[in-house]
Amino acid sequence: MTDHLTRPDGERLALKQVEGEGPIILWVGGFRSDMEGTKALALEAAARERGWAFVRYDHFAHGQSTGEWREATVGRWCEDACALVDHLVATSGRQVVPVGSSMGGWVALNLTQARPRAIRGLVLINPAQDFTERLMWPDLGPARQAEILETGETLMPDEGLGPYVLTRTMFEEARTRMLPDGPLSIRCPVHILQGRKDTSVPWRHQLGLIAQLESAEVRLDLIAEGDHRLSGPDDLARMIAAVEAMRSA
Repeated sequence: MTDHLTRPDGERLALKQVEGEGPIILWVGGFRSDMEGTKALALEAAARERGWAFVRYDHFAHGQSTGEWREATVGRWCEDACALVDHLVATSGRQVVPVGSSMGGWVALNLTQARPRAIRGLVLINPAQDFTERLMWPDLGPARQAEILETGETLMPDEGLGPYVLTRTMFEEARTRMLPDGPLSIRCPVHILQGRKDTSVPWRHQLGLIAQLESAEVRLDLIAEGDHRLSGPDDLARMIAAVEAMRSA
């Protein structure tokens, strides 16, 4: 069954919940991913089997949630995550363990800084903090960069999900959501799962994050054969074990 959280502007976040005990495990998906992906469904299956409380949802303009893609920004996704956590905490009285994948890791980091008391711990899977500026923009090349700056957008090819638009607004707004320089105001435990063979988010991208998390208990699992998806049987088992450990941290 799909539930919805209605935002003040009338847009609706689609979410699916599993009733259970303990802190609420919250799946935070990646850029252009939806809550029906392999990792989200594997976590839901584990939640049902082990009696966890679990929620997965679609970002604004993703999957079953409403929203116009051209209006989507990192800030919007972060604000929606905060609103969802506020709702979950208010209705359950429990803390939340976000599991952020790729861009969802960036959202989860912003969320944790904005709602520190609500977060029990973080599990991050190939987190793509600051990816718009540090990873995506340099990879676009001069021609696409110029098109975005001059016309406000460019159309990107994608053989899997189909072409999509990147807007100047998204890049400009995302700069306001980049992690600040220096130590982060995150005190909860953080467990990072990172594929060494990830070509979308290189493993060295996490070294700066680890340095900034000096006030948190941080663990980095660098997976030798891991790619960006980390969706193989061993990867899923590793993710579920990390979440299980974080529930009782």
